[in-house]
Amino acid sequence: MTPAARRWLARAGGAGLLAVAVAVPWSVDAYTTSLFARTLVLGLVGVSVALLTGLAGLPTLGQTGPYAAGAYASALVAMHVSSIGVVQVLTGAAAGALFALLTVPLVVYARGVVVLMITLAIGELTVTAAGRWTSVTGGTDGLAGIPAIQPVWGMAPLASDRARYLYTLVVVGVVIAAMVMLLRTPAGLLLRASRDDEARTRASGHRVTGYLAVTFVGAGAVAGVAGSLLITAQQYVSPADFGFDVSALLLLGVVIGGAASIGGAIVGTALVIAVRDWLSGLLPGYAPLLLGGLFVLTAYLFPRGVAGFSTELANLVRSRSRGRTGPGDRPGTGIQGRPSRGEPVGAAPTSGETR
Repeated sequence: MTPAARRWLARAGGAGLLAVAVAVPWSVDAYTTSLFARTLVLGLVGVSVALLTGLAGLPTLGQTGPYAAGAYASALVAMHVSSIGVVQVLTGAAAGALFALLTVPLVVYARGVVVLMITLAIGELTVTAAGRWTSVTGGTDGLAGIPAIQPVWGMAPLASDRARYLYTLVVVGVVIAAMVMLLRTPAGLLLRASRDDEARTRASGHRVTGYLAVTFVGAGAVAGVAGSLLITAQQYVSPADFGFDVSALLLLGVVIGGAASIGGAIVGTALVIAVRDWLSGLLPGYAPLLLGGLFVLTAYLFPRGVAGFSTELANLVRSRSRGRTGPGDRPGTGIQGRPSRGEPVGAAPTSGETR
């Protein structure tokens, strides 16, 4: 399979998934549509977890912190300032980024399991504060009566589950597209280099700590946007939306989907939520067992996650395609299999080729 064919196949697959996602609210009932909207919200938080865990090398259980900050900030803005969706999304992003900025010194100088424990503590302290700060967050009762939003000025409020789902889908798509484009720049390559060999990257004159700090703040902004979308999807927020179980499910979903893949994070999060909310309905009380079985099965069959499996499958198809290539069509050879200029006679075949 040629690189052009692979790109075309990837684009076709993405377009197909997008078409299915757009068709969802016309294919299911209103309650299921609202569940899909919340799945998209958690999938976006999972993307921020994947950005830190798989791409920056900072495993985290604390992304519920900026997620909560963005949700409560957006709820307060919606109730007292503006019902415009753009304003709420920007407010959520700013609140999540500010939360991450205040906690970044605790994280970027640590590595491995220490980061996991620090972020877990940050997330739990955030939930505790949200439950006790009654005058702002409503305490354990939460904030209710949040008005329906208007996506932009002049548009009608989103009064149906279908409209809220489509709005959530658009915002999630825009944020993910922006992230993918940023990760394809030299900044994304430097981030991966810092993860793979931090000592060599530092020796090359790069400020690894600064890169990690910017990434941590950016991931906080993404989680904050997800918090604002949570307000749109359910028009209610409480500390129960940000507990340890949510943090654990997000990290589990990222591991299942592929820690270094943005798309894998969304797929993994969707699988975890499907098992927790739908499959466990057929076996009440067995949700933890089902989630554990899903993790064991995925770890055994797909050690690199669902995204890693798809990459390995594409590599297998490509290697088989090269194996079927005729001698005259090999890269680096001329007509009738003779070596092209600059290649010595009898040179060993390159990787993936056969004589």
